[in-house]
Amino acid sequence: MEASLQVSVQTKKGRIQKDEPTVYMDFMKSHCCYDAIPTSCKLVIFDTKLKVQKAFFALVANSLRAAPLWDSELKRFVGMLTITDFINIIHCYYKSPLVQMYELENHKIETWRDVYLKCSCPFLISISPDASLFDAIYSLLKHKIHRLPIIEPTSGNVLHILTHKRILKFLHIFGEKVPKPAFIRRQIQEMAIGTFRNIATVRQTATLFDALDIFVDRRVSALPVVDEKGKVVALYSRFDVINLAAQKTYNNLDVTMLEALDRRTCFMEGVIKCYPDETLETIIDRIVAAEVHRLVLVDRADVLKGIISLSDLLQAMVLTPAGIEALLS
Repeated sequence: MEASLQVSVQTKKGRIQKDEPTVYMDFMKSHCCYDAIPTSCKLVIFDTKLKVQKAFFALVANSLRAAPLWDSELKRFVGMLTITDFINIIHCYYKSPLVQMYELENHKIETWRDVYLKCSCPFLISISPDASLFDAIYSLLKHKIHRLPIIEPTSGNVLHILTHKRILKFLHIFGEKVPKPAFIRRQIQEMAIGTFRNIATVRQTATLFDALDIFVDRRVSALPVVDEKGKVVALYSRFDVINLAAQKTYNNLDVTMLEALDRRTCFMEGVIKCYPDETLETIIDRIVAAEVHRLVLVDRADVLKGIISLSDLLQAMVLTPAGIEALLS
């Protein structure tokens, strides 16, 4: 893998340069995925013969965003059931004259995957517990996925679902003794980390179906909800959509975003902001402490300027200094 990953790095002004210390890359290469597994954690696995409605209720009840799928006939894991699946289904069939929403919830997961989702990926992207955290980061960003199952190769058992958030928190906790590179103290506005143009947003007067449209078309994980002046008033994430399953309100997606926000009863991630003149170190500390998946970059008037995700941070801290560029493009 080493040789194939050595690609050129862009030298645009403000970007992290290849010759800067690669201490974070070295740290990730020196620790395996097993090291990042917490002492105690919750793991939910669904059989593909489980009804879809029960599966999504279980995700909500356990505050989970995804679960591995086990095919009892094939005797192997075949994929993940995610909130993205739920969004794609209700978006596709909400206005369909042929299929009623209540019919879909009685289907088994395997039917959903084979008939409705037309699943094009018959295998589960996973990683071994002995693989390095560097390999895990590369796999997450290369495949543009948010969850990477750690599977024990001998037994075939899933040990944990590794995420960007878990990896960054592991580095934050156990990487304190690692010398900090100079770029960690630079302002975020100098470093071109994140999305600053063509940002996916939704107006507070738009409908919930409009938001699902954007989720599907732009493939983003959260939408800043903005007013007519572009000020951020809330954040609506994919996880908020799963609450529609718990409340059985997915038959009415014509409500405004303000109404949809008021109806949220489960845990809300909230809007955690950052500012262009803050350093990368400050931003990392904030996103880890808040245990969120992204920060909303605003000016001092709370007008939206960008989005900085966990993927952006791991790319900038670990892969870019190593010369591995553009996995997020």
